Amino acid sequence: MSLKAVLFDFNGVIINDERIHLQLIDEILIAENLQPQKVSERQASLGRSDRTYLQELLKSRGRVDNEEYLTKLLHRKAQAYVQELDKIAKLPLYSGVEDLIYQVRSRKIAPENPQSVKIGLVSGAIRPEIELVLERAKLAEYFSVIVAGDDITTSKPEPDGYLLAVERLNQAYPDLDLKPQECLAIEDTPAGIAAAKQAQMQVVGVANTYPFHMLQRCCNWTVDYLIELELDRVQEIYLQKNVKLTAPEC
Repeated sequence: MSLKAVLFDFNGVIINDERIHLQLIDEILIAENLQPQKVSERQASLGRSDRTYLQELLKSRGRVDNEEYLTKLLHRKAQAYVQELDKIAKLPLYSGVEDLIYQVRSRKIAPENPQSVKIGLVSGAIRPEIELVLERAKLAEYFSVIVAGDDITTSKPEPDGYLLAVERLNQAYPDLDLKPQECLAIEDTPAGIAAAKQAQMQVVGVANTYPFHMLQRCCNWTVDYLIELELDRVQEIYLQKNVKLTAPEC
């Protein structure tokens, strides 16, 4: 088995923008004459798609929603997100993310397979927000596949986003013959970790959002910062014959 693809989460792994998202959701709720988020709701939002989370907030407040209404609110949030990022001179990217992306780009799948390891992104954020950040950070060209929250109808911890990323990578690179077990997911929340594990992928937990000890129970590898990830060691383990990698249960 070889490591053929590394799939990044977005919010909480690439960019530290949780505060912005929670603020914008509160602004939407207030504009709709609804109660802002409770502390417990904010905690439950971590790792979930914007659409699913907003839908649950509306339902809990007795507001009847439909797809058109939800889409309108999400587009309003995306426009406000652009405005908020415009106010920031330097994007709050997490330390080490650019270095890790460059490391992955330089990797070959195996000595006998000269193809480069592919890079993808699987997130519950909607595509305009993701593309805005990647373009501004000058990272967009390195992502072969992006699965955004508006590409699927489910949310993490369901595995659909990760499985769709595998499907799209195989469409883009027919010779890759990618299987989920040949992917490495990088996540920061229990919901995201569960999604990758349900897709039969190996997982790196980065302690940007939850404490190290909480993620360590669930992941194949756990780091405080992405710069600490020993990609050489990870790739060596994938290349070992007859080794079945299984992430521990939480």
